[in-house]
Amino acid sequence: MDRFSSVDRRQFLKTAGAGAALAAAAPGMLLGDETKPTADAKSPESLVKVLFDSMNEKQKKEICLPWEHTDSRGLLRTRVQNNWHITKPQINSDYFTSDQKHLIRQIFEGIVAEDWVERFDRQLKDDAGGFGNDQNIAIFGTPGEDKFELVMTGRHMTMRCDGNSTPHVAFGGPIFYGHAAKGFNEKPDHPGNVFWHQAVAANNVYKMLDGKQQEQALLKTAPFEEDVKFRGPEGTFLGIKVADLSSDQKEGVQNVLKTLIAPYRQSDQDEVVACLDKNGGLDECRLAFFKEDNLGDDQVWDIWRLEGPSFVWHYRGSPHVHVWVNVADSPDVATNTG
Repeated sequence: MDRFSSVDRRQFLKTAGAGAALAAAAPGMLLGDETKPTADAKSPESLVKVLFDSMNEKQKKEICLPWEHTDSRGLLRTRVQNNWHITKPQINSDYFTSDQKHLIRQIFEGIVAEDWVERFDRQLKDDAGGFGNDQNIAIFGTPGEDKFELVMTGRHMTMRCDGNSTPHVAFGGPIFYGHAAKGFNEKPDHPGNVFWHQAVAANNVYKMLDGKQQEQALLKTAPFEEDVKFRGPEGTFLGIKVADLSSDQKEGVQNVLKTLIAPYRQSDQDEVVACLDKNGGLDECRLAFFKEDNLGDDQVWDIWRLEGPSFVWHYRGSPHVHVWVNVADSPDVATNTG
């Protein structure tokens, strides 16, 4: 197969996100010391409006911002960082009522795949002491009236719920995820890291390459991890072009993509594939590995990157996992990284 075709895409959509939930919530959830039942099957976007409507004027003044709100560093809504607080109030603080905390948790569970909720909770426990303890939210725009987006931030997290009101982008804009499972400096095999299997999948593709292909795919120095701006169809890309791979090697890259998007709800998975499809599919992407910061000197490359005209998935696994993601259907979409 010479490209990620429409037929391949249909099959991919059937298999990539099996079990992902658009709005399903787990049987119960833990918030601090209290456990609340989840009896609501509304979409996360509907719950953002419920949350917005429940806020008092003080909360709206601090949490809710105009769609085009900017600060000294540009459009705040499109910013992505590895550790930041978009607003001051922590989710698990007394600033929010018990019902509001419950809604925020439901929104969070609704935008990730059902079988990933526990794994995200494990990451949040390791990195921030648990869900809501070092996280914040902001709501841009007015839910129910026009464009709107809830952005959740904290250590190793930038996550979005936008109801497809943000044009041309997957996930509502650039996202970030990461994990330091056993401390800041992880061992080469990253024990307990919920995202390390993604690097294993990519390295399995590297092992499938012959000597000449490995020379093309492996570079000495990685680009800055936060550099996820789009290069466009005429851009210069690192690594080996997926179009030049054999059919079984391409299948391996497709498996990497499935693994990368699996943590998120089906609609976001579909958006990623649709954005890729509009720009020539995986065939227009390149896969690169980097010798830099190879933990254990084991040639299981901790840093790697899958990139196309308007697709960037940068994985940095040293000294612990950082992953920067930016996906759109056009390279003209601007982002605010770093």
